[in-house]
Amino acid sequence: MDEKEQRINNMNPLTWAYIGDAVYELYIRENLIENTNLKPHKLHIEAVKKVKAGAQSEILQKIEEKLTEDERDIIRRTRNTKNHHLPKNSNVKEYMYATAFEGLIGYLYLMGKEERLKEILGYCIKKESNI
Repeated sequence: MDEKEQRINNMNPLTWAYIGDAVYELYIRENLIENTNLKPHKLHIEAVKKVKAGAQSEILQKIEEKLTEDERDIIRRTRNTKNHHLPKNSNVKEYMYATAFEGLIGYLYLMGKEERLKEILGYCIKKESNI
């Protein structure tokens, strides 16, 4: 393991989730712009539907079987990290799973695993068509 990988592996999993949140939202926004002709307000409404905790939790549960053991470990580490933030618009379980999903996205992004990241993000768009 090189120095960069070691540094990323030693980060607090909530740091992975922090960057993963931004990466996932950007992906959703880009996908909406490329595949719809919605006006900005409608784009925002559709993006919020896809990035809210409940939607992310649902995606994670649907794709979990497609993840490697290492990716499942990232999910576990992030989900089990003590988070003092109380969710406003979801229950605690949804919020923990959404944070775990964001942690995986952030981890893959930081590690430079672009192909795997694209593959997993692709599952998110296929969500509506029963992955």
